[in-house]
Amino acid sequence: MVGTKRSIKNVTDNGEENLSVPPGFVSLTSLTLKKIVTDQDAATEPGLVGVPLRNSDIKLFKISLLQRPWIAHGQFERVRHQDDSAQMGNNLVKVPVGAPLPKGVIRGCEDCHDCVKVTARWHPEDPYLPPLDDAPVFRPTEEDFKDTLKYIANIRPKAENYGICRIVPPPSWRPPCLLENKEIWEASKFSSHVQKIERLQKLFSKRKRSRLNEKIETEMPKESEIGKLDSCNECVGDSEEDQAFDLVSNFESGPDFTLKSFKKYADDFKEQYFRENHRVIAIGPKRSEPLIARVESEYWRIVENPSEEIEVLFGTEVANQTIASGFPVAATPATGMGKYNEYVKSGWNLNNTADLYGSLLPFGCYNSYTVSVPQIFIGMCFASQCWRNEDHHLYSLSYMHMGSPKVWYSIPGKCFFKFAEVVKKRFPKLSKHPELLHEHVAQVSPSMLIAEGIPVFRCLQNPFEFVVTFPGAYHSEFSCGFNCSEAVCFAPIDWLPHGQNIIEHYAGYGFKTSLSHDKLLLGAAKEAVTYLWDSLTNKSSNSKIRFWRSICGADGNFTRLLKLRVENESIRRKHLCNMPMSRPLGEVDDSTKRECCICLYDLYLSAVVCSCSPNRYSCLRHVKHLCSCGWTAKEFLFRYEIDELELLVEALKGNMKAIYSWAKNIQKLTTSDNPYERATSFSESNGLASRKSPMPALDVAIGERARVVPTSAKEERRDTTSASPDQNAVILLSDNED
Repeated sequence: MVGTKRSIKNVTDNGEENLSVPPGFVSLTSLTLKKIVTDQDAATEPGLVGVPLRNSDIKLFKISLLQRPWIAHGQFERVRHQDDSAQMGNNLVKVPVGAPLPKGVIRGCEDCHDCVKVTARWHPEDPYLPPLDDAPVFRPTEEDFKDTLKYIANIRPKAENYGICRIVPPPSWRPPCLLENKEIWEASKFSSHVQKIERLQKLFSKRKRSRLNEKIETEMPKESEIGKLDSCNECVGDSEEDQAFDLVSNFESGPDFTLKSFKKYADDFKEQYFRENHRVIAIGPKRSEPLIARVESEYWRIVENPSEEIEVLFGTEVANQTIASGFPVAATPATGMGKYNEYVKSGWNLNNTADLYGSLLPFGCYNSYTVSVPQIFIGMCFASQCWRNEDHHLYSLSYMHMGSPKVWYSIPGKCFFKFAEVVKKRFPKLSKHPELLHEHVAQVSPSMLIAEGIPVFRCLQNPFEFVVTFPGAYHSEFSCGFNCSEAVCFAPIDWLPHGQNIIEHYAGYGFKTSLSHDKLLLGAAKEAVTYLWDSLTNKSSNSKIRFWRSICGADGNFTRLLKLRVENESIRRKHLCNMPMSRPLGEVDDSTKRECCICLYDLYLSAVVCSCSPNRYSCLRHVKHLCSCGWTAKEFLFRYEIDELELLVEALKGNMKAIYSWAKNIQKLTTSDNPYERATSFSESNGLASRKSPMPALDVAIGERARVVPTSAKEERRDTTSASPDQNAVILLSDNED
């Protein structure tokens, strides 16, 4: 009871309190420390402390700690139980749960850092090969292979349900590998990372170096109130949350290597690990090598049921930083590269893929991003990339330049949320912190995923082959030996709905975006109007004009996506934004990425700022969380008014009056004649205008919208119903070549 004094009957003569165990509790007192008195100690003064413990006493003490489940065993050295009887000899008893595994790989020695001694051995008697269906394989003809994005779009209906597919180029397509040049192979060094395969099933944070998460120039504070995620995906293993998750840093720094020295290290590891009857299986292009199935089975045995610590190395670099891309580029100084011009310009050259016409990625990138730059991956046997999907659910294209095959696993994008639920089930603490699903990954067994009802597919990538991953698809892979591969992201038109959905999902968890989706969408829309305008004024038709015609129009997919985004923005402005002060964002702000300080939502279209903190912004959904100031102190910022955005949608539908109004008054394009006179004939011949709505009525509506403009140049813009084209103007874009 409160205030009741404790009875003194439980106090012993020496002043120590002898308390009983409360009902329902079990005493954890199982270790009694006492001083062993020897003859030498008996001669000393009683009460003296400082007699050193014997090694045997220390060992027994550590062994006793292993029986305490509340002790963090990882901070102690491995202690094996031994028996004093002669029958046991040097045999080891089973290691208690929680004790570290013995090291199976010893890296480096006194003389060098790039040597390896492997004491672990593979276990062929214990197979762990998961039974999986294979992803589809495509073998395009030379004609089909000419247009990269068109070919991928053609195979998408057959391959997307697998999440991944393999593309085998025609035999005649063999680009040179610049990584084999002597100045790169023997001189260029890269930093390796350490990966502990036996710990891959634990949850660990993503590596700091990320192709899509570079440092961004932003006027936003780095800390958000939701999620409080770091802006560069740095390891967060020091926090209490991560200690509770038992997170480990899976990407410790390793030594620097050249490609030549790393290949030797990787080959030595594989030769020593795969032994049979104390005989090394030779490794080489003309000699026997362990079957891929054996390597795959041993990999999953280590992941699921390890018996030793298996430490491997890998390297990942952004191309042209320390190691150049393996594909030839226009500035390649090597002699004899003239005969490889077809590969320099090829869309399958990963230096070009992200910037191909039809990939929207350049519209959403800022100067500080490296999204369109390929990434080099240098692997060895068992080197892995765990389950992940690309940022913003982008497509990815991977090419293997040389070396041993890679084994890929994929989960279709339609199972994105189901996979997240399985991970939460495996790591229950993630249910309270779902935002960490994007920050941390683990290597979950395909067998376990299949048992949870998630389809998993397998794909084997050989040298000179491509692998495509589709939007939202989780994928993982591991190498069967030394290899060098290269990958890049890209964003064709059919990716847009995936990209729009995922940024709303990111905002819900306060996850940082890697590109501006609204900037990408509006940039592509303005590009479309530019070429539709050019086709009207010059009566021209080229591949770019045909491309935009194919996705625009009243029923075009691109038009529909922009319309949905504008409607969503209109609802938010109507119900969430009532500030008395507003001003347009200038063109100078187009080069700076702003994010909501609450949810990190991209603020390209609109934002709210307060006079109390002029460099702190919020999205329309979190205006009330920006600060405690009143509404009169806040200011609404916008890039376009809703009337202008609706005008852009009508222009994409093919309405000639809308195209003219947007191009002439907002985008400031010029013309040499009046395109409105050809509106009806052009629309009917190209299928751009909606046949369900008559043209005159639509023209009146567009004319009314054109009168409402938000910028300081409002008084300079004329009503579209009375606007007349400048007969002496010069066409800005009139490229008629493909």
